[in-house]
Amino acid sequence: MKAIIHEGKSGRAGLSYGEIAKPEPAAGEVRVKLKTAGLNHRDLFVLNRHQPEDPALVIGSDGAGIIDAVGKGVTNVKSGDEVVINPGLGWKEKSDAPPAGFEIVGLPFHGTFAEYIVIPAENAAPKPAHLTWEEAGVLSLAALTAYRALFTRGKLQAGMKVLVPGVGGGVATFLMQFAKAAGATVYVASRSEEKCRKALELGADKAINSNDDWNKALGGEKVDLVIESVGPATFNKSLEILRSGGTIVTFGSSSGDQLELNLRSLFYAQQNLLGSTMGSAEEYHEMLQFIKKHQITPVLDQAIRLEQFEQAFDKIENAAQWGKIAFKISE
Repeated sequence: MKAIIHEGKSGRAGLSYGEIAKPEPAAGEVRVKLKTAGLNHRDLFVLNRHQPEDPALVIGSDGAGIIDAVGKGVTNVKSGDEVVINPGLGWKEKSDAPPAGFEIVGLPFHGTFAEYIVIPAENAAPKPAHLTWEEAGVLSLAALTAYRALFTRGKLQAGMKVLVPGVGGGVATFLMQFAKAAGATVYVASRSEEKCRKALELGADKAINSNDDWNKALGGEKVDLVIESVGPATFNKSLEILRSGGTIVTFGSSSGDQLELNLRSLFYAQQNLLGSTMGSAEEYHEMLQFIKKHQITPVLDQAIRLEQFEQAFDKIENAAQWGKIAFKISE
């Protein structure tokens, strides 16, 4: 089968579009003929975590398609079913943190940037009927990350004020859509005036330029919840506009992993600092019900052929995308 394969060299130098053996499902597994897949920042990080001496790996965590083969003992799905793939492996119930052995599709196991993938049958969920194949293919990883960060960790309620710095990426656009659907007031921040404008068009209540004075931009108003993924470039600004007793949830660090934090300011204000990543199968199915109920559709930047992957990687590496990038794999 055709696939995007990483082998032999670290980073993007090890990526190629080529052929690898078509997989067969074992007991409890299904094979999905992929229609579409979605690109994530994780796919960039994987290129340095997967070592040159490791066996060839098909990367990619997001995908949607049609089941074309089932292993022994599979009863929850059948050949011909249209499905989306839950990329989280081994995390079933909602819990404080993932259990030991939790992995994500695309490393160490083969991923979705291929014509076929084999996954545990429990990781195949019915494709939401209101989504196109391109929308379904980019949904899972970013939407699940956003759902857990907002609702499980951030305990979002209607009427709360939420800030999403770094709007434009896949998770950030889902955060904005989910928070609005739940009845929150949503503020966003970006260095890009165009992304600020698009966020307002998508329903954000206010958009701030990341380089501005945020206190002044909000007129001294404080927010109840911040969902952070930028890191050092915005983290302390986020804390400054968080109310006393408010919560900041972080799931990423695109501007670096190390930051200076004023602990006295944090504990005097009795603010909550929480980490989050991905989510459980229970949260995944809750997320699917939420997007069906509110008819939410992913924001698509573009959909391109799998063999044009270099163009897509350039775009996400430069943070030039608005929403998600989809790969078209089969008609």
